[in-house]
Amino acid sequence: MTTTDEVSLPSLPSVYRSRAGVELKEFFRQREAVVFTLMLPVLLLVVFGAVLNFDLGDGVTFTQYFMAGIIAAGILGASLQNMAISIATERSDGTLKGLAGTPMPRSAYFVGKVVQVLAVTAAIIAILVLIGVVFYGIDLPPGADWLTFAWVTVLGSASCTLLGIAVSSLARNGRSASATVTPFALLLQFISGVFFQFSEIPSWMQTVAALFPLKWMAQGLRSVFLPDSLAASEPAGSWELGRVALVLIVWCLIGLLLCVRTFRWQDRDSR
Repeated sequence: MTTTDEVSLPSLPSVYRSRAGVELKEFFRQREAVVFTLMLPVLLLVVFGAVLNFDLGDGVTFTQYFMAGIIAAGILGASLQNMAISIATERSDGTLKGLAGTPMPRSAYFVGKVVQVLAVTAAIIAILVLIGVVFYGIDLPPGADWLTFAWVTVLGSASCTLLGIAVSSLARNGRSASATVTPFALLLQFISGVFFQFSEIPSWMQTVAALFPLKWMAQGLRSVFLPDSLAASEPAGSWELGRVALVLIVWCLIGLLLCVRTFRWQDRDSR
């Protein structure tokens, strides 16, 4: 009697878990990526909190205001910047081409990236909030505002992750990725109310910032960390949470469309 040995393929969830584990290990083994993505927002909070801890009125310090912006910037760094640079690098060194030629479902690659972004984002938020509370007396949001915090974070992270995947195709190769993405991200931070009060930014810059998700992320998070009395200083005189949700959802759809249209598994220079 002949026995036929059948090799069973792993289930899709197990492939996703395995790929997510690989992405997390690769990220935390890269010292430069950890310092730039995870520690830079922390360093900015420490520096700005020590130097600019003045009162904005209604008993609100600038550090309390800055907390919303630096969390938004941290989300941008963990998603858009991190994805754009890492994917461009993996495309350039042949990693993507190699993965595309394996039996692994291509969706597993993106699932792994999403898990990495969520894990890094959670770590950034936890560290920033801990330092803010312990060293700068940041007031945590009341119970109901944590729900707003959650959906703003999830929608903001999703939109920026999709944009990061799409933007990775703009870089000609891995070496130019950081130079392509970092100035753009830094510019967005300056005009979106991260380092300054948004009301003090020139109106034309506010208009430009409103075209991108970072401004709306920061605004949504300000509604969580600041009293309602400060909503009057916003351009519309309110937090506009409905519009925040709508803009971030629209950017998720735009980012998804751009990913589908532009994503490449090989470097342009290799063709």
